[in-house]
Amino acid sequence: MRIYLFFVAMLLASGQHIAQAEVFERTLANGLKVIVKEDHRAPVVVQQIWYRAGSMDERTGKTGIAHVLEHLMFKGTRKVPAGEFSRQIAAAGGRENAFTSYDYTAYFQQLHKSRLPLAMKLEADRMHNLNLSAGEFAKEVRVVMEERRMRTDDQPQALLQEKMMAVAYQEHPYQNPVIGWMSDLESLDVTDAAAWYRQWYAPNNATLVIAGDVKASEVFALAQRHYGGIARRVLPPRRNFTEPVQLGIKRMVVKAPAELPQLVMSYHTPVLQQPEQDWQPYALEILAGVLDGNESARLNKHLVREQQVASSVGVGYDSASRGPSLFTLQATPSTGKTAGDAETALRQEIALLIKEGVSAEELKRVKAQVMAGEVYKLDSVFYQAMQIGQMESIGLGHKSLPVMLEKLQAVTAEQVREVAQAYLKDDNLTVAVLDPQPLSGKSSHKVEGAVHVR
Repeated sequence: MRIYLFFVAMLLASGQHIAQAEVFERTLANGLKVIVKEDHRAPVVVQQIWYRAGSMDERTGKTGIAHVLEHLMFKGTRKVPAGEFSRQIAAAGGRENAFTSYDYTAYFQQLHKSRLPLAMKLEADRMHNLNLSAGEFAKEVRVVMEERRMRTDDQPQALLQEKMMAVAYQEHPYQNPVIGWMSDLESLDVTDAAAWYRQWYAPNNATLVIAGDVKASEVFALAQRHYGGIARRVLPPRRNFTEPVQLGIKRMVVKAPAELPQLVMSYHTPVLQQPEQDWQPYALEILAGVLDGNESARLNKHLVREQQVASSVGVGYDSASRGPSLFTLQATPSTGKTAGDAETALRQEIALLIKEGVSAEELKRVKAQVMAGEVYKLDSVFYQAMQIGQMESIGLGHKSLPVMLEKLQAVTAEQVREVAQAYLKDDNLTVAVLDPQPLSGKSSHKVEGAVHVR
């Protein structure tokens, strides 16, 4: 860590940029964008296919279908029986998986560079030849229901976060959980999965990212061979959701079996629209680092170590997404303290920052951390591909990445103070509190959290 920070400090002092490998791109005739980032340090390659279809594209009553289809994509095609995809990748010494978010769904493989043709062949096949049977759907939707019980219904912090999102957003589909509401999962059937697959799984709604020990020209030829023959489709119109301005503070209490109370305070904040012109999202990123960048950041230093009003604190903000964003403060009150005590302490920290601003030392530390994070990412071929895929899928494009780094480094202390004053105010705020209930020892699957909103 010290070596990295020394390296970053030298970069900042000299005004140099982190060296980035060249990125090549080409769009096939069927609309598939292919992006290649060469990295020749090890004989490995990552293939990622990103579909611009996430839970925010679901219709009311059909939540969870994006994630259910992600599961079904491993259940075989007309050419590759169920389970054979994973078996072949494992036999080639590779690993593979997938993930679904609000904004996109992505599938990946990481393996020896010589096996890239195999990965492409398998991935291209399931882009248009997926087998969808009622029997496999029934099994997988039950798996997703159990996943929901384990990761949300039985996890008080996750349950609190889910309920908070449902209250914070009045109209935007971010109000719905990616995994779906249980009542929707119970009513889905295989025709819903087939409709989702036909609507969104098309080359002209996807980005193929290849990173590793490859030559771009050879990758483009492989992509044309395996993906080029897949027909493009007419994509359904997307609704441009907007979130109305909040007109006052929202408060809610979630009662659920838990050991400790929790506090979440989320403020509506902007996201990047024009990376070269915007400045507020960058200032919000720096603000998050000032409050919760490391052990010496303000919240941990003041609330946990000095005041001991909280046993843990955290800050979250994402400046890049297809939809709106929240700037979120979280705290676990210390023994003998309440969620109200923690909220008061957090409000005092915000007021202090707005009044006195950010020091030059804090600003320098956070900017160094941002640069260090980029240095770490260069160690991983996988995360280099992830950056590209995410930026392409949310519509900002991978060419914005160096611009974003430069803009972050240009943020001033006054800009950080200004965004705190502009956005961390009650009219933008939703406060959610977990009220811990006794752990009865019964199966928590049968205990549902009660939610009270006022």
